[in-house]
Amino acid sequence: MRSGNIFANVPETLGDEQFITLLSSPHVRIERIVSMRHASPPDFWFDQEWTEWVVVLAGSAGLRIAGEDATLTLRPGDYVELPAHAKHRIEWTDADQPTVWLAVHLEAQAGS
Repeated sequence: MRSGNIFANVPETLGDEQFITLLSSPHVRIERIVSMRHASPPDFWFDQEWTEWVVVLAGSAGLRIAGEDATLTLRPGDYVELPAHAKHRIEWTDADQPTVWLAVHLEAQAGS
């Protein structure tokens, strides 16, 4: 059995985004992501082989989904499901405080 606090040891400043795996199994990975002033590189789009469900727990972020007209602003409590191969990018994350995300990655299973 493991336990902890999602907000423990959140850095106040970061060079690179911080990714900590909280739980991992053959088809599911749950991680805490901490961002501050981070954004995807210009013209870069995530195109993942798996479904990702994310919720912002603290801070804020701008999520751009390919084909959508506007950037989706995420604040604490806001979540989004990104199906496999839904191209997306981070336009911005909070400049005044760390943005803490909880991400659930659902690996594709054979036959589904």
